[in-house]
Amino acid sequence: MAALAGLAAGGMVGWAVASGRQADAGVFFGAGALLLVAGLAGAAVWLGRLGGTDAKAQLTMRGLAVRGCARRRKRSVATIALLACGVCVVAAVGVFRLDANRDAARRESGTGGFALIGESTMPVAQDLNTKAGREFYGLDAKELAGVNVVPLRVREGDVASCLNLNRAQKPRLLGVRPEGLAGRFTFAGVARGCDRRRGWELLRGKEEGRRQNVEGNQRRLTSAATEMEEVAAIGDANSIQWALGKRVGDTIDYVDERGRAFKVRLVGAVANSILQGSLLIDEAEFTRRLPGESGYRMFLLDAPSNSVAEVSATLSRALEDAGLELTPAARRLNEFNAVQNTYLGTFQALGGLGLLLGSAGLGVVVLRNVLERRGELGLLLAVGFRRRGLRRLVLGEHGALLGLGLGLGVAAAAVAVLPAVLSPGTQLPWGSLALTLGAVLLNGLIWTWLATGYALRGNLLAALRNE
Repeated sequence: MAALAGLAAGGMVGWAVASGRQADAGVFFGAGALLLVAGLAGAAVWLGRLGGTDAKAQLTMRGLAVRGCARRRKRSVATIALLACGVCVVAAVGVFRLDANRDAARRESGTGGFALIGESTMPVAQDLNTKAGREFYGLDAKELAGVNVVPLRVREGDVASCLNLNRAQKPRLLGVRPEGLAGRFTFAGVARGCDRRRGWELLRGKEEGRRQNVEGNQRRLTSAATEMEEVAAIGDANSIQWALGKRVGDTIDYVDERGRAFKVRLVGAVANSILQGSLLIDEAEFTRRLPGESGYRMFLLDAPSNSVAEVSATLSRALEDAGLELTPAARRLNEFNAVQNTYLGTFQALGGLGLLLGSAGLGVVVLRNVLERRGELGLLLAVGFRRRGLRRLVLGEHGALLGLGLGLGVAAAAVAVLPAVLSPGTQLPWGSLALTLGAVLLNGLIWTWLATGYALRGNLLAALRNE
């Protein structure tokens, strides 16, 4: 059974990787569960064989401790299973916790390296990167030294982020110059036939295709009246999958200001980012189809880390008539992440409760095992073993069960979270995971030590006399 479950787990992982379904969490969680079953079955087989081996080959303290695990095989397997399941849940869930403050200044992170994100009530027609634009709003060049602004045009629509519980039908459109976002964010995927290396230049793919059609043979299989043009768009991967129920390569229907229908094709998706809730298209396409949306109403600001607060105050004061509101990019991303982290926190609490019960259960197992063997331990004490040596023997025996349970749980969790590990831009919380597993190990050792001390107290020779 152990070999069969292990082969099935390996086959599922291999099939998912070979077929390009690395993002299918269900497949990997199923493989992790199968690996957990395989590990528990293997542990049961190992304990069974260990109980039938010749004791003469195990006349060492370590050998006696390991062989003692097989004395109550079903009890030992139940202890391993309880610990392994709890560790697997806590470790697997903990990997998916998100923290925008970690590496927030990196251009590849979910903030895109931007320090601030702002939205205005009224459109801003001036370019804040130019001298004329800054002078128009009375901005001092010294106060905005090192500041770069990426302006975006806005067409209101449905909020396609995790903050909206409804399914978005027509998300908000943002018009941006692709060069302004070059090298920013991390692409989680692109549509078939698109080159990931082009990055944000994929937004201009439709214009290039139109020029090629004009210059080459202009064959049309349908009439111009019935043909619906497509506009390339890039959005946040989570928004595309969960808020829109779409995948990269799908299209969404829109209507321009002249009443003509057109399709927005999702040519790319960026990993967990501050762009949640919107779809970005090329500014040239935006102004061509939505000329009534004048000016810019959303801004991404890159500012020196030591002057973010001053820049925010300066711009808010200068553009107060436009209703500009600036927010730290990391804070905005944490607001999006809070929804996912809340669910994860709930599951972690349940997993932590399971680990607590598992650790306490290990203490109960130790207590019962030692109480049942007081006569045997009294004999060892009578033939010259020290009480300290007996304590080490019992601790080593049940410490092996604790280590085996932790190891199986971590291995199963490692397979279950492979989609997160393989996903671009994912930053695993190694520190918090190590701290959690260390706390589990310490908790188990404390319970084992307390149970051992309680069971070995008193006169063991008196127990020997009763045998």
